[in-house]
Amino acid sequence: MADALRGSMDAAEYKHVVLGLIFLKYISDAFEEQHARLEAERDQGADPEDPDGYRAENIFWVPPEARWAHLKAQAKQPTIGQRVDDAIAAIERDNPALKGVLPKDYARPALDKQRLGQLIDFISNIKVGDEESRAKDVLGRVYEYFLSQFASAEGKKGGEFYTPRCVVKLLVEMLKPYRGRVYDPCCGSAGMFVQSVEFIRAHASGNGNGGKAKADISIYGQESNYTTWRLAKMNLAIRGIDGQSAHGDTFHNDRFPDLKADYILANPPFNVSDWGGERLRDDKRWKYGVPPAGNANFAWVQHIIHHLAPTGVAGFVLANGSMSSNQSGEGETRKNIIEMVALPGQLFYSTQIPACLWFLARDRRGGSPTRPMRDRRGEILFIDARKMGRMVDRIHRELTDDDIARIANTYHAWRTVGARHDSPLPEYRDIPGFCKSATLEEVRKHGYVLTPGRYVGAAKQEEDDEPFDQKMQRLVAQLREQQAEAAKLNAAIAKTSPLPVGEGKGVRVEPLGSSLKELGYGG
Repeated sequence: MADALRGSMDAAEYKHVVLGLIFLKYISDAFEEQHARLEAERDQGADPEDPDGYRAENIFWVPPEARWAHLKAQAKQPTIGQRVDDAIAAIERDNPALKGVLPKDYARPALDKQRLGQLIDFISNIKVGDEESRAKDVLGRVYEYFLSQFASAEGKKGGEFYTPRCVVKLLVEMLKPYRGRVYDPCCGSAGMFVQSVEFIRAHASGNGNGGKAKADISIYGQESNYTTWRLAKMNLAIRGIDGQSAHGDTFHNDRFPDLKADYILANPPFNVSDWGGERLRDDKRWKYGVPPAGNANFAWVQHIIHHLAPTGVAGFVLANGSMSSNQSGEGETRKNIIEMVALPGQLFYSTQIPACLWFLARDRRGGSPTRPMRDRRGEILFIDARKMGRMVDRIHRELTDDDIARIANTYHAWRTVGARHDSPLPEYRDIPGFCKSATLEEVRKHGYVLTPGRYVGAAKQEEDDEPFDQKMQRLVAQLREQQAEAAKLNAAIAKTSPLPVGEGKGVRVEPLGSSLKELGYGG
């Protein structure tokens, strides 16, 4: 898609052009779907041109001059840039929640209007905002795809990558953040808030245009990248969530300094080296040791702990190195805090760095009437999920719903053993190769290295009752058969040549197919 503009601007510029149009298409798709429903209900008194008929369904009203069909009809005109800017201005006028979210610089002379029209024609063929696409968070996927593709062209390194939906769902299923203050200190495109359809349906009301989210949920997010922050604002607004999304550097300009969150979900950028840690050596957040200036992993961990309420819980993604590194006392930081889940490889779309999930609770004593947990002090749960999931394509893996349920149920069973629970879970037990409830003494013996494989051990192997001497005899016989078969194939190949029969200068050359047929291969 971006190739249509590649010749007239660099990656940093056409990224904004493409994403702005996709945002506009997203809004228009949702509007057109509802417009068709209301048109079909005209005989029942419905009015497709009444803005309230859209706002009541958490859908933004799109005035006639901003509708995608109007833009598509004008795509070949030299004024198309101004038409797009006018459309965005009209949408902002009628939908204050989107004020300042979309770019309005399509009329600038440097933007090739012919290629802009081609891009509009191309985007017209894809759906990003209808109900099915919204449920799949297609907009978030498209946006993160462009970020990953454009990042290398702009000279940027990892940290802005798509959080797989299965990872977000696992975090949500384990923390169940359905009431209270939810915080993401590096919210990206707000994926932690919006990728779970169940989460949105449970908590959203209103449409971002004066409507309010339910009183039992409050959302707080911060993002340092301005373009990404704008998408986060739009994602929250489109889905009707009245969340607070702030722009700024979380470490150096914490926009919610007094926030104590009930739930924190995050996917911080891995192993960031230029986070400015040398300027924060005496920061009040570093209660478990000053994080190394060359790696922000444990700065994120301690920032999250700092913002947890007295009974708050957190779940977040970190690179695997965080489980065993010992730079600047990182081992000391790990002593107090964690339940661990090691993730399979190949989950993330723009980095191949192996990842893990960390879970921590401010209060591990249990006994809360609202959270019937047992006393877990002195214990850490390790789950090794590296062998779980399925390959969705040649290079990407995802956790299935059954995988997520198994991990989450194990976690909840471990936390609630002996406690009252509305829907009793199976009794927790250690499973070799999968999960282990370890004591702090065991962790101490391992030097506070938290790699789950050290604790869960190897999976139990099926018993083999075949006597060794019989097995050895059988395997040797099988090997000899395979060696004899290989010798026959080698002989057949040696008789062949790429030349057609009769062109071997007097030498009879057999075609490969006939030789293989003699050995029983082929029809």
